[in-house]
Amino acid sequence: MLTVTLFTRKECHLCEQAKADLQSLQEEIPHQLVEIDIESDESLLKSYLTEIPVLEAGPYRLKAPFGLPELRMTLGAARDRRGHLEQLSDPEYQRRSANAQVMSGTDRFSLWISRHYIWLVFFLFLLYVGLPVLAPVLMKARLQTPAKVIYTVYSPLCHQLGFRSLYLFGPQYFYPRSAAGVADLVNFEQATGVSEDDLWAARQYLGSEEVGYKTALCARDVAIYGAIVLFIVIYGLTGRRIKPLNWILWLLLGILPVGLDGFSQLFSQVGIPGLNELIPYRESTPFLRTFTGALFGFMTAWFGLPYVEESMQETRQLLVKKARVIEKTNTR
Repeated sequence: MLTVTLFTRKECHLCEQAKADLQSLQEEIPHQLVEIDIESDESLLKSYLTEIPVLEAGPYRLKAPFGLPELRMTLGAARDRRGHLEQLSDPEYQRRSANAQVMSGTDRFSLWISRHYIWLVFFLFLLYVGLPVLAPVLMKARLQTPAKVIYTVYSPLCHQLGFRSLYLFGPQYFYPRSAAGVADLVNFEQATGVSEDDLWAARQYLGSEEVGYKTALCARDVAIYGAIVLFIVIYGLTGRRIKPLNWILWLLLGILPVGLDGFSQLFSQVGIPGLNELIPYRESTPFLRTFTGALFGFMTAWFGLPYVEESMQETRQLLVKKARVIEKTNTR
């Protein structure tokens, strides 16, 4: 029998009329009606709030307003298509039909992920940026072994240069290179006695009681992932209704600033003959490094996360519909 899904909500006179019209077509085009209240799922409510009633029969969909003639035509087309596919004995159609009758463990897991992914992503990013911040806390508590494990784990993921890192429990949060020209901060070499030109020593330096202890990710990376976490929180608390950032704004506000700051610094210091004449030697300041990193992280999350939500919303809708159809079939 043909399955017809009708998305409705309470106190909707158009929905009641659609159900009455469907009932009048029951003898002409036998069908099983599955009614889904859009208020039962947040994604359905967001998708169909201004469109209900919405009817689906096979691959065909009707959105309000529609009447009896449109219903008859749509159900007839879905019935004829179903009959044609059954006559062909298409293996793929049979497989999909059989799969539609069972809510598998994979379906249940996918539905759970689609509903809760935002806080799973939040936890993973919070963990990723939180452990590097935990490392100096452990150093301060004289728990050097677990702290050094964290530094070691993150070592392949970041340069960890002491003069580009964030410090906790010291008189300054940053100890930049003298070339950065930050007059109100003691530079890295003055504070630590480690040569700014000895990159390996600057990478290995973890801090001290007098200077503070550095995070296991550089300041720019902490800003990037911290800003991603911030956007996830904002996005979740606002009901995931924020639209994706326009790709041009993402390039201008997210990519361009961090690219100019990072690559101009990189190319000015590689020592390629002739290049230094075009790009004078420069070392980014802690403010620019943190600010451009935070911009990149926040704008990238704003650009990408709403698209992930759209995909998850489609998954939720399909699986909620499937579960309701199976429930209706089993209670017949």
